[in-house]
Amino acid sequence: MTTTAPKDRETPDIETASDGYAARFQGSAGEYLLQVQRDCIDRVLGDMRGVRVLDAGGAHGQLIEQLLERDCDITVLSSSELCGSERVLSKHAACNIVIGDHLAMPFDARSFDLVISVRLISHIDNWQQMLGEWCRVCRGAIVFDYPRVGGLNALTPLLFPLKRRIEGNTRTYTSFSTNELAEPLNSQGFDVTRQEAQFALPMGLHRAARGARPLQMIERGLRAIGLTNRLGSPVILRADLVSGG
Repeated sequence: MTTTAPKDRETPDIETASDGYAARFQGSAGEYLLQVQRDCIDRVLGDMRGVRVLDAGGAHGQLIEQLLERDCDITVLSSSELCGSERVLSKHAACNIVIGDHLAMPFDARSFDLVISVRLISHIDNWQQMLGEWCRVCRGAIVFDYPRVGGLNALTPLLFPLKRRIEGNTRTYTSFSTNELAEPLNSQGFDVTRQEAQFALPMGLHRAARGARPLQMIERGLRAIGLTNRLGSPVILRADLVSGG
């Protein structure tokens, strides 16, 4: 097994796949955050079932059960053996684990019906190149999360020290506008077809309050009046390959 990360690759999924990172999603707060993510992804995926899926950077295992419930054939791409496979294989031994470069993926064009990724694009410097790779290997839909520019997320630079004290092992990240992401997707023949924002309030606030139900009720109210989808973050985005693209 490799003991150091490949020097020629961007490898943010090593941390995402770690036990320390997984601990951030334990307890009542973590369970709530993952449930909201799950609900948003379900709405974005719609009736998509039984398809061939690439889970890019998915060694954290957050999406495996959800995709298996949809009878998907899952391949997980990790940037290094250091990402490990125990968390994925513990959920389903038949998942295909591939080690490779997120910026030069070891797959043929149009190999997957769905490319899906969470906790990755905002930590990749060359995100445009990775997005291009997702488009290259996809013959259907691309689904991923991103932190939104604007809303309460605009306060990130001011709140980051507090966020680090609350979360312990949080990282800096890049935020995006929809147009910033739509442009490279459009250039590869994909149109943004749906978006679902996850939270109106900062995720760190939910962690600090240990998933307090009053905050969850506030979130439900803000979603009901449409504020979450207008200003919330992170956002789950779906882009579909245009017919003939």
